[in-house]
Amino acid sequence: MTAFLRFLARRALPLALLLTHVSPMPAAELNPGRQHPQRIEITIRRQVSVPYLLFLPSDYQADGARRWPLMIFLHGAGERGHDLQLVTRHGPPKIVGQRPDFPFIVASPQCPPGERWDTVALDAMLSDLLQSHAVDPKRVYLTGLSMGGFGTWAWASASPDRFAAIVPICGGGDPIPVWLSAGPARDALARLPIWAFHGAKDTVVTLAESERMIEAYRRIGNQPKLTVYPEAGHDSWTETYDNPALYEWLLSHQRP
Repeated sequence: MTAFLRFLARRALPLALLLTHVSPMPAAELNPGRQHPQRIEITIRRQVSVPYLLFLPSDYQADGARRWPLMIFLHGAGERGHDLQLVTRHGPPKIVGQRPDFPFIVASPQCPPGERWDTVALDAMLSDLLQSHAVDPKRVYLTGLSMGGFGTWAWASASPDRFAAIVPICGGGDPIPVWLSAGPARDALARLPIWAFHGAKDTVVTLAESERMIEAYRRIGNQPKLTVYPEAGHDSWTETYDNPALYEWLLSHQRP
């Protein structure tokens, strides 16, 4: 990785969340023995820092007008930390180390030690990438394995209109936001292309986790795909990311 890409990979993304301050009714004005409707709105500011590896295809600068598909990869729990090279153990960041012609921009963030994926921070990273690089906003793809599979389900459920397709691998998640979605959010979830993968003999994250999320999406009218490897354990990602059909499937989808 060049020094320039290392600089890009370690960019800190400040994020401010602003609300109006409204204080609740003072306790002295409340009537004891009764319930009172209250509300508090406060100003919250939070800065997030998202370290990530950034891969640009070898011919990225050949055509200044070209817009590229972006793949975001979320790693598993074992790659958390402060050393970005840990992220290159599996999946797309490992593949691009051997394939400079890989036809995607690839952003591979790293989760801090002891934490899980923060979808608000990831949203900030994606917004920055869309502004600072030649990314086609209609072709943003999300994938992740294990803890990153959980992150993929969670981020897609929260922001389905940001992705052209998602590929969660040996992950799971909370089906309730999908069931309770309504209006435009439900429509976006219902049309989001999904291809999930899992090993039938996975004892770390059981197959039922993927099946639960697949069923949640089917209940709202989505038609997700689930590929189960009969003999695979937790490592269902190596075969998945080595399959050229996966990338053909991703590139066949664009956001409306």
